[in-house]
Amino acid sequence: MTKPLHKSYSEVLGHNARALYYTDPARAPSAPAVARNKLTAKRLLQRAGLPAPRLYATISSRKELTRFRWTKLPSSFVIKPNAGMGGGGIIIIFGRNKKGNWVKADKTEVSVKELKKHVQDILDGSFSPANAPDIALIEQRVKNHPDLKPYCVRGIPDIRVIVYNLVPVMAMLRLPTAESHGKANLHAGGIGVGIDLVRGTTTTATYRGRPTEVLPGTRQHLSGIRLPHWPAILLIASRAAQAVELSFAGVDIAIDRDDGPILLEVNAHPGLDIQLANKAPLRSRLKRVEDLKIISPAKGVQIGKNLFGSDLEQEIEEISGQTVLSIIEPVTIMDSGGTAHTISAKIDTGAWRTTIDRSLARDWHIDTAIIDHADVRGALGKQRRPIIDLALTLRDKHIKTRAFLADRSHMSYPMIIGRRDLKGFLVDPSRKER
Repeated sequence: MTKPLHKSYSEVLGHNARALYYTDPARAPSAPAVARNKLTAKRLLQRAGLPAPRLYATISSRKELTRFRWTKLPSSFVIKPNAGMGGGGIIIIFGRNKKGNWVKADKTEVSVKELKKHVQDILDGSFSPANAPDIALIEQRVKNHPDLKPYCVRGIPDIRVIVYNLVPVMAMLRLPTAESHGKANLHAGGIGVGIDLVRGTTTTATYRGRPTEVLPGTRQHLSGIRLPHWPAILLIASRAAQAVELSFAGVDIAIDRDDGPILLEVNAHPGLDIQLANKAPLRSRLKRVEDLKIISPAKGVQIGKNLFGSDLEQEIEEISGQTVLSIIEPVTIMDSGGTAHTISAKIDTGAWRTTIDRSLARDWHIDTAIIDHADVRGALGKQRRPIIDLALTLRDKHIKTRAFLADRSHMSYPMIIGRRDLKGFLVDPSRKER
């Protein structure tokens, strides 16, 4: 059960609402309006050479809607309002079912009639500020990256990076849930997970304004997820803010299975829930970079890492050539069908051999063919345990080992990693988890 939101966090949000001061309209008065206009922003971003979703079509009038040929669209796409805010008005078509009909993330069918009605609502301004007439955009749907697929329910995650003065100052991974209907929107029931700016690994998470450690309804721990393409993501975020001339921006980026990082949107007034995900106030970070003279996005990224990342640990790893582990680390295991499962494991330097819970191995369809037995001494005395072949991934290192099968249902963690599999790692006993 998650603990109630601490009062001080509410105070943090109220206090940091003043962070909107940093939008600095005097620098570029038209920039917020440009950011709100997705079509204009897309053209600026593409002109800057930044990766954005492919635009299939725009519909700006009833006449265009009537003449539009829906059959020319691919099997998956996204419809969104040009001036929409907060994720409103977005429909994501994930593909076609066996009957050939378009379906959403929850497998419900969507007819052309329903799509026309939704586009008409966009044209009428149902999702735009002050209900002003709008334009409908039809774009490429991002396909989920395999490294992030285990943490998503019915949708595609994205990464929000707060950039100020070309410096990435804070970032979070936003995960869709069943409650959010496939949208990576925290107000709709998505999950926000803080990110270490140096490593691109997740830290702490928030769900409905409360701290959480696991994906709801699963054993998937949310800390320690390593995001692919992280250096490129930070540089894209800084370059995007520069392209639309926003000194303060929330840049949303997704990681496509085939195309890598794709820039979804640049927000002039991003929400402040990112503070809860990172357990850190935003205002103090903004103040540290507001008077700096940043000559380029690349320099801004380096400064962001230096100021707000885990520098000491990075230096230790660079000097020793070894990776520093926490006491609790996420471990990924492949089942016999090739599906990846991630679980929090205890790093146990007092144990020689890795051990995995018997029932967990069975539930995940891991090959439990016994290849040997060995005696082990523990709190319950001497026991003879079966040994299986096991392949696991720890901090991007692929390890093939022989592990014990044991009943760990009464333990806090269903898996321990022993010394036999910790070559090339250092362990920091002061850190419970990343």
